[in-house]
Amino acid sequence: MSERRAYLYKGVGETVGVVTLDGRPERLIVQWAGDDPLDAEGVRGVARVKSIERAFGAAFVALPGGADVLLPIKPDMPKLVQGGLVEIEIRTASRADKAAVARFVGEGEGEPRVLAAAPTLEEQLRHYVKAGSPTTGERALEAVEAAEADILETVFALPGGGDVAIETTRALTSVDVDLGGREGDAKRAARQANMAAIGVSARVLRLKGLGGLVVFDLVGRGHDGQALTVAARNAFAPDNPGVAVGAISKFGALEMALPRRARPVMERLVDARGGWTAPYAARRLARALEREGRADPGGRLAARCAPAVLEAFAALDAGLAERLGRRFTVSAEPGWSNDRIEVSAA
Repeated sequence: MSERRAYLYKGVGETVGVVTLDGRPERLIVQWAGDDPLDAEGVRGVARVKSIERAFGAAFVALPGGADVLLPIKPDMPKLVQGGLVEIEIRTASRADKAAVARFVGEGEGEPRVLAAAPTLEEQLRHYVKAGSPTTGERALEAVEAAEADILETVFALPGGGDVAIETTRALTSVDVDLGGREGDAKRAARQANMAAIGVSARVLRLKGLGGLVVFDLVGRGHDGQALTVAARNAFAPDNPGVAVGAISKFGALEMALPRRARPVMERLVDARGGWTAPYAARRLARALEREGRADPGGRLAARCAPAVLEAFAALDAGLAERLGRRFTVSAEPGWSNDRIEVSAA
């Protein structure tokens, strides 16, 4: 039977939750200081219609103080009027260059306002892990950094041998299954690898926060379509509602569609070139300084990082000083990549 555990880490400028499945990270929930509280799944409110794009079957609406949100127009909805009011709920947070998406709840009354905030990070953890309080402290930070390490990986080992490579494009996420060194009957080994790949990929896709079209390039031939489809439905059941599993094609590809809800956590950690983002690196820098500060109470600390990371760290400087005291310095090194951070006793 699968076991899930929750971890909660409160750092400088960040609150992070982790859910593990049988000891491996399954979900990473990140909240950073300065996040837009209205750009999150579950926010409800009365919004004003800013524009109606009938060619796209949608309207742009906004809660007071919030960014524009896309509201798909459905046949059973009342006619929308520019400047009118609607009650909405955020269904999908914004991602990259795409606006958040809302669902229509009803006609709005009164003034534009927020009716309900999004669930807190602690409430989300309780939703995924019903029993017990989340683990905090150093063990929670270890769980966070283990989850981040997995998110930054592309290739994941399968139990029994072989691996899967999970990569994203603008159009879809591909999962390439490799048999590796599995021994025994080739058809049986391929079936076992494909079944294992579905389970591992379900966990990793949840962890990375990826949705939309997912295509598995299965290994071998003559697949047991029914068994693999049932396995996929079971493995991705926690992502419902909204999971759709297609039939295996004659080319050995299994297609799925997964719902998009929260902003993909990968967007916070890595940029378009695959390197660390400056805000993420700045938080890693703050963690490193805090660790060194605990190991050397009262000692002076010195850190070096890329210029963009130093710029992002400025928003965290005061918060870290409250924890450690003003006993650290941070300097920029031109030419360093964002993932290069050095901390030492001065």
